[in-house]
Amino acid sequence: MRITLNGTAAEVEGTTLSAALDEMGYGGARVATAVNETFVPATGRADHALRDGDRVEVLAPRQGG
Repeated sequence: MRITLNGTAAEVEGTTLSAALDEMGYGGARVATAVNETFVPATGRADHALRDGDRVEVLAPRQGG
């Protein structure tokens, strides 16, 4: 299915947010996620079904001063 990941078109086979994150290399990363501008907590990713055309945002925390 085609999704938009952080503003870039991507093709994924996973049908859940968790599966798509694994597929895109974010599997064990501590990140924040949103689908179609709605926050999805880590505990809900395995149950969150993706649909063709969804917009997925993945944000990683940054450290610095």
